[in-house]
Amino acid sequence: MRSFFANLNPLVRGLAVVALIALVVVVLNLGNTVAALFLIARIAFPLAIAFFLFLLWRERRSDIETWSDRERRVFYAAVAVGIVAVLAYTYARLLGVQLAGFTALALVLTLGLCAWSAYRVWRDAHTYGN
Repeated sequence: MRSFFANLNPLVRGLAVVALIALVVVVLNLGNTVAALFLIARIAFPLAIAFFLFLLWRERRSDIETWSDRERRVFYAAVAVGIVAVLAYTYARLLGVQLAGFTALALVLTLGLCAWSAYRVWRDAHTYGN
């Protein structure tokens, strides 16, 4: 039996696991439990991303401290605006605020501009010569 699952295509094996989990949820009527777990995951996921970014910053802060004051301010402002935009969008949806498509477009454009600003500052700080 073990060799059967080991020789099975990974996609088919993954779909079988998902189907088995869905079957258990339907048979045991665990829809409310799954909804609660999904809500917890929607709250925890942005916090996990923020924690990862914090760890990344803590590892690279000695490099960032060598930048000029202007570069540092622009970099930190871009990161802060990006984090605030994502958290505002995520938690507005959790609070039941109806968001239109333009709100999602504004989020994507804001994140794009923040990423571009942070990248430009990082690239300028790491360009030597010229």
